[in-house]
Amino acid sequence: MSNPFEESVDPAAVLAALDDDACRDLIRELDAPHTADELADASDIARSTVYRKLDTLTDAGLVEERTEVRSDGHHTTRYVLDFEAVHVLLDDDRHLDIEVDRPEEGPDERVARLWTEIRDST
Repeated sequence: MSNPFEESVDPAAVLAALDDDACRDLIRELDAPHTADELADASDIARSTVYRKLDTLTDAGLVEERTEVRSDGHHTTRYVLDFEAVHVLLDDDRHLDIEVDRPEEGPDERVARLWTEIRDST
């Protein structure tokens, strides 16, 4: 029986992100949602590099960008880890496949994801 929280992703993108020291440093820091500035301060990685590495992690499906809606109208972007486990598998044809176990999405995460989707579509 397959896990409903597993998702197949681009193996090359996931492996490239996990092979990058700065990306792994950012993954270690993402114990809770953080802004890029908070990650730069916590990791001692230059802000410009943090943004590039967050793009790499987001493209690989390992980090999710969420919009935090604030009552003052000044919304902020926070980054959250979007996996619980990464599995490297060898299929029947002896090709590598990567599966990513996703965390269960709670109500707050659903609202944040929907807000981000709305913002991105406008």
